[in-house]
Amino acid sequence: MATIKFKTNINCANCVAKVTPFLNKKEGITSWSVDIDNPDKILTVETNDLLAEDIVKTVKRTGFEVEPI
Repeated sequence: MATIKFKTNINCANCVAKVTPFLNKKEGITSWSVDIDNPDKILTVETNDLLAEDIVKTVKRTGFEVEPI
C-alpha cells in the first residue's frame, strides 16, 4: 500500500464535503483525509494501485487545486 500526500486548497468542511463523493467512489483509494488545519491543506491518500496523477485528475474535476508533495 502506498501513501501519497498532496498540497491542496480544500480549506473547510464544505470543501471536504464537495470532494468526498468523488474520492469515495474512485476505485483504488483505500482511505483518504484532508488536514484542513495544516496551512498547506494536506490531502493524504492510501492506495494500492493508483498514481499521484490519477488522484490529481479526480480532485481537479471537483474544482480544487492539488499538487503532489
